[in-house]
Amino acid sequence: MGLILLRHTAPDVAPGTCYGRLDLPPGPRFADEAAGVLANLPPVSRVLTSPLIRCRALAEHVGAARGLPVEVAPDLIEIDFGAWEGLAWDAVPRAELDAWAADFWHARPHGGESVAMFTARVAEALAGLGAARDWLAVTHAGLMRAALHLLGRDETWASRFAHGAVLRLSPGELAALAAGGAGTRPGKNA
Repeated sequence: MGLILLRHTAPDVAPGTCYGRLDLPPGPRFADEAAGVLANLPPVSRVLTSPLIRCRALAEHVGAARGLPVEVAPDLIEIDFGAWEGLAWDAVPRAELDAWAADFWHARPHGGESVAMFTARVAEALAGLGAARDWLAVTHAGLMRAALHLLGRDETWASRFAHGAVLRLSPGELAALAAGGAGTRPGKNA
């Protein structure tokens, strides 16, 4: 089976808010959403999680239900949007958004991580999980997009993942990431 990347459930945040590293708790429908995720999750032997509470809560729910310990994996954390964290997207200065769009890979007008920095971190984190066979990693949509990009499955970063969505990475894909093979270089099309 490989590795299942699972996006956290809906966080308690106003719609239209920029959040990456902002440590938001799960939203008010967490119990129902977590039950739905658990009902559709195949058997797993190991549970990893981003350190953010919106991921840890879901990982702990799965771990408790499956009798598995939960391991915090710091590199599974979302991209750092720096000064934009917690702002409404429409409150982010237009000039900063334009600078980011002009150099999507390297611009850091917010002072956080560039997309290239984030993608390199994700590549290293996933390469370190190359031995995964039936593992679960509770993480974020940005990390899932980065994984698809690294594997050459989404060059445009346009994939969308609903809260509670899964992305399965095969053992072969994990091996390619661990080997640093073609298609796994951050910003190869930059």
